[in-house]
Amino acid sequence: MASDDIALLADVLSKTHVGDGELSYKGLGLKLDDAESVEELIREMEQYPGLRALRLEGNTVGVDAARAIAKALESKDLLQRCYWSDMFTGRLRSEIPTALRSLGSALMSAGARLTDLDLSDNAFGPDGVKGIEQLLKSPSCHTLQKLRLNNCGMGIGGGKILAEALTEGHRQSSAHGAPLKLRVFIAGRNRLENEGASALAKAFQLMGSLEEVHMPQNGINHAGVVALASAMRHNPELRVINFNDNTFTKRGTLAMAQALRHLRRVQVINFGDCLVRSEGAIALAAVLREGLPILKELNLSFGEITEAAALVVAQAIMDKPDMEKVDLNGNSLGEEGCEALRESMENMNKGSMLASLSDDEGEPEDEDEDEDDDDDDDDDDAASDDCSEDNKENSGIVKENGITRKDDSPSKPQSPAEIISFLSCPSAERLLQLGEMKTSLQQQVDASDPHKAADVLLKIASLYSEEPETKTAVLETIDAVLKKLLSGSAFQSYCFLSSLLVMMGLLKGEGKTTKVSLVPGQLLCLEHAIQQEYFPQHHAVMLHTFVSRNSEALESCRSASERLSSTLEKKCHDQH
Repeated sequence: MASDDIALLADVLSKTHVGDGELSYKGLGLKLDDAESVEELIREMEQYPGLRALRLEGNTVGVDAARAIAKALESKDLLQRCYWSDMFTGRLRSEIPTALRSLGSALMSAGARLTDLDLSDNAFGPDGVKGIEQLLKSPSCHTLQKLRLNNCGMGIGGGKILAEALTEGHRQSSAHGAPLKLRVFIAGRNRLENEGASALAKAFQLMGSLEEVHMPQNGINHAGVVALASAMRHNPELRVINFNDNTFTKRGTLAMAQALRHLRRVQVINFGDCLVRSEGAIALAAVLREGLPILKELNLSFGEITEAAALVVAQAIMDKPDMEKVDLNGNSLGEEGCEALRESMENMNKGSMLASLSDDEGEPEDEDEDEDDDDDDDDDDAASDDCSEDNKENSGIVKENGITRKDDSPSKPQSPAEIISFLSCPSAERLLQLGEMKTSLQQQVDASDPHKAADVLLKIASLYSEEPETKTAVLETIDAVLKKLLSGSAFQSYCFLSSLLVMMGLLKGEGKTTKVSLVPGQLLCLEHAIQQEYFPQHHAVMLHTFVSRNSEALESCRSASERLSSTLEKKCHDQH
């Protein structure tokens, strides 16, 4: 190193003490290639006996320089915070693991107990994770609280190595009576994909201590999202969840919504650019309505959410006292939809918290067929599993963390042959023949299978007629069925209503759901139901939101549609 460079280095290092036991060389742009180039830096470190934090970010450190720094670190047993992001610019990728091993070994030799480790913006790939693997397993990281690995190119392989290291670190620390309790995990832009995310999910669930998780832009689709959702549920102190720019679709969003029902401390949710879509937005609205008491920020931008679903979300935050920001930009609201959303927020005195809608994609084009995503090609029965309470299926099989086992709870009783026969070919005559047995039809509906429940309801409602005996039988059965479906959690009832709206053609759904050919009786049964005590006003508000904005879908039943709309409007008006 030239003498003038050394003089410059000495000058900048003389200004590095920032208090709280921290030495900062942040952003100096130093090119540290060998032992000579770091002599002044090492002298500073050695003359700082209470060193607790070392900032090296924004410089570039070669292998020999790292070894020299490592030698100095061997005596720094009080070091707790290592801010080493953007530290290898211009270095060969093969050099970085060697440099990291040297630094990690020094920390272990010193007996340091880290709380913060930041290695973001170092494109070291899976090999770089191997470079810190032993450090993460060691006692030096058993006290780790914040781990930042943003934009490191870890890939699937690196994600798996990282997950194994955290798991082993937790195992060893638990054996010593002080389990690893990571609070903040940041690993955006790492191409973790489903396998890497799923591996990390297992580690997150094991620790159960996370307060912030940031994993944006990782190429994760619904399979990885479902795994992460299961892990989030087991971290009750979560405050910030950021999975921006991954691909949730319906299955992933339902799983994440189910997890959020168990979390009470969440303040920030960022599911922007995650293809949440309208059905997912409705499920999240249900969770907003019944939980998330201290939520401050919700980002559902760029998710292909339509106007009516966005309004349902807006209605759900009405009673959130701490809410500060709702971002629904970049969705499919259309000009009138944007205005309706702004007006709705203003009417609730929450207009100031609505983010800009300047990038709205406009109303979606009408399509005769529902989309069938490549990554979401499971049928609706599979998708509906995420609406079930604790993932229990009627068959007595429980799916938990990807493991299928037999449940010990009593199995669902077998339906009488007459009921099965009626549902396979419904008719008014068969319904009347069931007599008192028709009340058993409610056993055929289960909120954990919203698609089947909606199908059964519409089949029964299609038999409506003004003939007194038939009318009475149909409405009594509809009341029994809906009373059961709407008596559970808001989450399950919203999932059911969402499926009902899809089948009625009022909401664009995912997958292979088939729309029914509506008949007036189905709308008249709904019109009857919403006047009953068992039908909550907020469910009526949700239905009214969709019916009033999709009247063309009900054109074939105009008279019944007008009666339904009028009754919905009255019920919604009574709310206010």
